[in-house]
Amino acid sequence: MAHELAPLPYPKEALEPHIDTLTMEIHHGRHHKAYVDNLNKALAGNAALEAKSLEALIRDLASVPDAIRGPVRNNGGGHWNHTFFWQILSPKGGGTPAGDLAAAIAAAFGTFADFQAKFEAAGIGRFGSGWAWLVANQGTLQIVSTANQDNPLMGKSISGVEGVPVLGVDVWEHAYYLKYQNKRADYLKALWNVIDWNAVSANFARAK
Repeated sequence: MAHELAPLPYPKEALEPHIDTLTMEIHHGRHHKAYVDNLNKALAGNAALEAKSLEALIRDLASVPDAIRGPVRNNGGGHWNHTFFWQILSPKGGGTPAGDLAAAIAAAFGTFADFQAKFEAAGIGRFGSGWAWLVANQGTLQIVSTANQDNPLMGKSISGVEGVPVLGVDVWEHAYYLKYQNKRADYLKALWNVIDWNAVSANFARAK
């Protein structure tokens, strides 16, 4: 079956003022949609690949023929990454994590403020376009980043990192430029106001 663009889990204006309405319209309705459309185009006619779930597809890019591996990597990654991103944002977000996630963050990074600083540094330090991630890797939380639309599920040989994504933040310019221009650091700080720690905690629970 063809991959589909799911609606946002909240109104496009719901994350104001931290993420503006126009950015959400363009980011979801054009950029994310383009990844879905181009992924379907790349897979067209290959029944075995069309039958795979999105996650199964990007976890096993080695099984994708050379001729379409690049488009599947870029567009499949873009589709998965954005779907994940929308789910960890919420107009009721912000604050701090609790429970097992809070304990794991403290064990890995120190204070929550230390974690925030290190995560922001990963996003700022990603040259060009890409993503910053909090991943669970063999029971330990780590902060990593990937280029373009790569993600940790693709494995170290492809994305350069590994682990199960718990939190992922888009640092492509299209995610923030209309509101923040070239101030990626300001965008990353503002995002803490809309991070849904309940969703992130659920990701962590599944990753353990």
